[in-house]
Amino acid sequence: MTDGSGPLNGAPDGPEGYDTCCAPILAPFTGELLDAVDLRPGDTVLDLACATGFAARAAAALVGPAGRVSGADNDAESIRVARDRHPRLYPDIEFTVAPAGHLPYDTAAFDAVVCQQGARLFPGLDDALTEAARVTRPDGRFAATVWAPVDRQPYFLAQQRALHEYGGPDALRRFARTFAVTAEQLTAGLRGAGYTGTAHREVTFGIRLPPLDGYARAHLSALWGGVLRPAGDQDVLGRAAALVREQLTEHLADDGTATLPFTAVLVTAVR
Repeated sequence: MTDGSGPLNGAPDGPEGYDTCCAPILAPFTGELLDAVDLRPGDTVLDLACATGFAARAAAALVGPAGRVSGADNDAESIRVARDRHPRLYPDIEFTVAPAGHLPYDTAAFDAVVCQQGARLFPGLDDALTEAARVTRPDGRFAATVWAPVDRQPYFLAQQRALHEYGGPDALRRFARTFAVTAEQLTAGLRGAGYTGTAHREVTFGIRLPPLDGYARAHLSALWGGVLRPAGDQDVLGRAAALVREQLTEHLADDGTATLPFTAVLVTAVR
């Protein structure tokens, strides 16, 4: 079990809120992702579709001052937060606004390319994986995570039901994108792009989330605030969060935290 408890009071919306609220869930999977590419001091690493830089920050700690870490994402606001929040203990991580299908890096520039839950955002999966293959050196490593189906994830299932109740069809369509890319699709795309040795396996963690009274609302606001705030209804987030908490009552501890299983599929390949 990993402990995701921590302060979330006043967590902002947007990329800042995403960085704060998603950290408890993503942190253990970040470790698995980077272990899969066997990073060593001096390696060069690309965090593809890096969002606010979870994997890039962790990779910097592994490759050290002799290494080089880059992060690319198509969302300028996420890159802004990534630049603001990365630690200054190593040479600067190079965060760049760039689409996955058109990366501004030399061919064979990286020892490893990683992608944490970003494949769902690629406008074209094949184009993105072809670019990833181009910038990976011969014998370099690739690893990505995608979520297992939602019906196996109690927390995400509770969010889905809250969005159905309070967000409407557009919210559910956007939510479905979180689970839109499967390990099988990703594996096939990697082979088509020129990677070999493809494999995938499930990874499950029991994660202790912060007290749900505050966390459920902050997380919904950060990820889905835009589809949960119809005009004139400022309390909809509170009701949606209450529904999430209600569905997870059996998982609650006396202090309000909740320990829940999260399952991702880790996909790996060699260039």
